[in-house]
Amino acid sequence: QVQLVESGGGLVQAGGSLRLACAASGRTFSSSGMGWFRQAPGKEREFVAAIGWSGAITIYADSVKGRFTISRDNAKNMVYLQMNSLKPQDTAVYYCAAKPGFISHTTRAYDYWGQGTQVTVSS
Repeated sequence: QVQLVESGGGLVQAGGSLRLACAASGRTFSSSGMGWFRQAPGKEREFVAAIGWSGAITIYADSVKGRFTISRDNAKNMVYLQMNSLKPQDTAVYYCAAKPGFISHTTRAYDYWGQGTQVTVSS
């Protein structure tokens, strides 16, 4: 089992940057695929980025490709999402998620979720 706690959200102007962090606990973290998802008010939760257990494989939503970077540090049980060139449409609650095995872009594939951290981008 994996427990996840996100941090790093906040208010930023368009064009700015934020770095989200996800602290994980549990013996299976280093073998888990990790993902970041987001949910804006009135919208469904959507995929942002994911990273495989070794960090060698990453996937991104088209909307964030080239602006966001996902990374992980298995020694520290941490996953990060560096967000650059932020846009007002990036405003959402961002969630960290974990799943055994290969990464996925689908919400239902992930077994464990954090409580979320709010990111607000002002224009």
